[in-house]
Amino acid sequence: MNETELINLEQVEQFLSGTERVQFSFRSKEERYQWVQQSLVRFRYLRLAKAEKGLVKRYLSKVSGYSRAQITRLIEQYRDAGKLQRRHRAVKGFARRYTTEDIALLAEVDELHGTLSGPATKKLCERAYAVFGQSKYQRLAGISVSHLYNLRQSNAYTRRRYTYTKTRPTRSVIGERRKPQPQGQPGYIRIDTVHQGDLDKRKGVYHINAVDEVTQFELVTSVERISEVYLLPALRSLLASFPFVIAGFHSDNGSEYVNKTVAELLNKLLIEFTKSRPRQSNDNALVESKNGAVVRKHWGYEHIPQRYAQQLNDFNHDYLNPYLNFHRPCFFALTITDAKGKQRKTYPYRQMMTPSDKLKSLSEASDYLKPDISFTQLDAIAYQISDNEAAHQLQKARERMFRLITEQESQAA
Repeated sequence: MNETELINLEQVEQFLSGTERVQFSFRSKEERYQWVQQSLVRFRYLRLAKAEKGLVKRYLSKVSGYSRAQITRLIEQYRDAGKLQRRHRAVKGFARRYTTEDIALLAEVDELHGTLSGPATKKLCERAYAVFGQSKYQRLAGISVSHLYNLRQSNAYTRRRYTYTKTRPTRSVIGERRKPQPQGQPGYIRIDTVHQGDLDKRKGVYHINAVDEVTQFELVTSVERISEVYLLPALRSLLASFPFVIAGFHSDNGSEYVNKTVAELLNKLLIEFTKSRPRQSNDNALVESKNGAVVRKHWGYEHIPQRYAQQLNDFNHDYLNPYLNFHRPCFFALTITDAKGKQRKTYPYRQMMTPSDKLKSLSEASDYLKPDISFTQLDAIAYQISDNEAAHQLQKARERMFRLITEQESQAA
């Protein structure tokens, strides 16, 4: 490019407005420095007014590709020396103050004293030099605490000494650690898993037990495994089987529930996910007590092979769950506050009722039901047969199922 015909500032301004999107380049840095100097001489830069100098700076920055700050530095050099010249220098970096021997000495001190804190290690080096006259600690005696930690992370240090720390658990951000607060409303369920024993290193079936905190409405379902393939369909079916809308889901910290897949399922259904707090055994106490009083009482502790999960689940759906919710009375707590403000729970006999009756006894109970469910439908199930007849059918069905499992296991053996 030949721009030597640009001799006044008006031409420079026209040049800049017409080359906004044009990029320029030079063959070498020496050629660029030479061009900047020639331009400063041609426009007599040092004699220009302030506004005119700004225009020339824009022109120099545009053509040379240098930033405005770099152009300003070059102009200062031109003003001081009368010419521009590249300053060549060999960059050696920062001088190294602490040698490999110093790092080895630091590793030795840490080995002897069990890796104390940075200030304590620095004090040991100071005492070694000043009090005990060990000259090899002279440089380490003046080290800063922050740089001492830098030396501990260097390759020269780690090659001489390794530090092992206990593996720390990763805190899961899924679910909130707190006790659910249903405020007397149904739909806040507690959930837990009960394993049906092992035999010869073979896992048994798993029972998923879900209990509503307010009404004690309880559903039990059985699955072969608690992996995602089996657990998610079971949870979808379980949540859909409650007669009221589910608003809260509380579990312990087991990985079968505290995972992204379950959290995503609950998030889609707009269900609040909470989990038990550490050292708070009452957070999931309701379902834990039901595990013993219901699940273990009806299924026992003997091993049941996983392949019978579907048969167990059919039994739960047809006999166990209707019996639990429509025919089995439960105690319900009554909170009493004394004159000092201390609260205690009592379980009066008059508060004993079935979960279905408890649901109906709530204020504005029909508002909690799902749109396609009414109390007329629930009462039809509750009064179809008596409590004793429901228990009799439950016992007979359970005996038939266990007898069938025993015969199939004997044939397989």
